[in-house]
Amino acid sequence: MQQFIEKYGEQIVGVLSGFDRLVFRGSLRRLNYGWWDEKLGAVVAHGMEQYLWQNKILFKDYQQHVKRVSQQVKDASFKSLQQRELPVIFLRDPKADKDELVRAMAAKQGVKSGPVCAISALEPSPTFEHRGTHIIRRIRPCGVLYQYQIHPEVGWMYARIQTWFPFNIQVGLNGREWLARQMDKDRLAYRQQGNCFVWIEDYERAQNLMNRQLETGWAELLNGLAQQLNPLHENIFQHYPASYYWTGYQSEWATDIVFREANFLKRLMPLLVRHGMLSYSSADVMRYFGRRVNQSGVIPAHFSGTLETDLKRRQEGERVKYRMNGNSAKFYDKAYSEFGSVLRGAETTINTVEDFRVYRPKQGGPEADLQWRPMRRGIADLHRRAEVSQKANDRLLDALAQVDDPLERLRRIARLHLERVSRDRDLAVVFQVELRQSTKFMERFSATQLREYLGIIRDIIADGQTRGLVRQGINPTLAAKVLFGALDEMATNWILSRRRRPLAGDADLVMDLFLNGVKA
Repeated sequence: MQQFIEKYGEQIVGVLSGFDRLVFRGSLRRLNYGWWDEKLGAVVAHGMEQYLWQNKILFKDYQQHVKRVSQQVKDASFKSLQQRELPVIFLRDPKADKDELVRAMAAKQGVKSGPVCAISALEPSPTFEHRGTHIIRRIRPCGVLYQYQIHPEVGWMYARIQTWFPFNIQVGLNGREWLARQMDKDRLAYRQQGNCFVWIEDYERAQNLMNRQLETGWAELLNGLAQQLNPLHENIFQHYPASYYWTGYQSEWATDIVFREANFLKRLMPLLVRHGMLSYSSADVMRYFGRRVNQSGVIPAHFSGTLETDLKRRQEGERVKYRMNGNSAKFYDKAYSEFGSVLRGAETTINTVEDFRVYRPKQGGPEADLQWRPMRRGIADLHRRAEVSQKANDRLLDALAQVDDPLERLRRIARLHLERVSRDRDLAVVFQVELRQSTKFMERFSATQLREYLGIIRDIIADGQTRGLVRQGINPTLAAKVLFGALDEMATNWILSRRRRPLAGDADLVMDLFLNGVKA
C-alpha cells in the first residue's frame, strides 16, 4: 500500500483501513452435533435427541413440543417489541431489500438511536425432524425475526433469530457505521456518504479509533444481543444447558483512499481498471491472498481451487474483483463529492477461512504447542483474519501502484521544469535570457538536449494516444513543442517580472489549459 500512497501522495488527503461488513453466526453446538447415518441418508442430530431425553419428551412428540416452544419464543419476542412500541413488518417477498426498507423507515420516523423495527419472514433454515427411531437434520422454511437498531456502540445493525429449533442467530454490522459512532463520541468531525467517509478532520485519530474495534469483547457483545432476541433461552435449556458458539460467517476489510480532487480520481480509474484487468495473471491473484507460486510464476500443480477475475460496471463507476476459493479482493471508486472522493483501493472478503493459517495451539491441546494451523471460523481468530485481510489489501494496492498514467507524467514534467527554473533565479536568468543571445549556443542546444527533451514529451503524448487518453488527430511532435513553449514562456515571464511566489505552482494551471483547452 505504501507504494501507492507515495506515488499519489500529493492528491491523497487520507487513508482508512478496517472492517466494512461483518456477519456473525451463533449456533448451539451441543444441540447441533451428530453423525452421518448411511441407512437414513441423513445426519442424526444426537444433540437434539439428548435434549429430548433430558426433558423427558418422546421422539414421536417432537413436532408438538417444538411448535409449542417456538410459539412461546415468538410471543415473548413480540411482547418485548410491543412494550417498546416498535413496528413489526411481516415480509413475504424474499427478494426485498430489508436494509433499504428499514433505513427508509428510520429516516421517515427520524430515528437516530435505539431500536428501529422488526421484520418477520420465512427463510430456508437448518432444523430437525423425527424419522423412524431418530431425530435427523434437514432444511425447511422456518420463521425468522430480524431486529434492527442503531446500537449505542456499533451503530446500525441487525440481529436475526430463527424462531424454531435450533434457534440459530445471525448478526450483521458495519465497521464504518461503528466508526461513525466512535467519532461522534470522540467529537471528531467527518462527512459520511453511504458507508464511507469523504472527509475526516483527523485521519490518524480515526484510524486509531477503528483499530480499537479489534479489541472488542466479541463474545460479551454477541451474547448480549442473543439474550435480547430470545429472553426464554435459559428456561428452554434449563435441563440441557447449551450456549452459543460464535463464528465470523463473513468479513470485509476495506482500505479507503480519499483523494482531494474528484477529476483526478475519475481520470485515474480507467487506468487502474485497464491495468487490473489486463496486467495480472492467475499467479498474481494467488499472491494477493498470500499463496505461494513456483519461481517460474506458474501455478503449483497441487492447486485445485478456482481463480477468477471479473469487471462489473456500476452506476457509480467500475469494479474489478479477484476471487480465489470463495474469497475475494476488489477495488472500485466508492464516492465522489466536493469534500473528497473515495477510492476503495482494496476490499478483501473472507468466506473460506481454511485457506489461511494462524499461529495457535491445537484446539483442546496444550497451550504451549504453538504451530501454524488452519484458521478457524470462530471469533477467537478474528484478529488474525484482520491481519490477513490487510496484507491482501497491501499487495493489491502495491500492484496498482505500478499503473502508468501518461497525463500524470506530463504533469510531473511540467512541475519539475518550473521548479528547476525557480530554484536559482540568477542561473535561470543566464539560461533563459543571456545564453539565448548566442546563435551558436541555441543551434547546439536545439540539436541535442532540447531535441531529447521534446522527444520525451512527444513519446508520452503518443503513449496517451495509444491508451485512448489523448485525441488521435493530434500531432505528438507539435503538441510537445506547444507544451514546452508554454512552460518556457512562463519561466521567462517569471524572471522578467521579478515575482517572488513559487513558479512551480503554475504547472497545474498550464497543464489544465494544455489538456482541456479553452473551449467551454
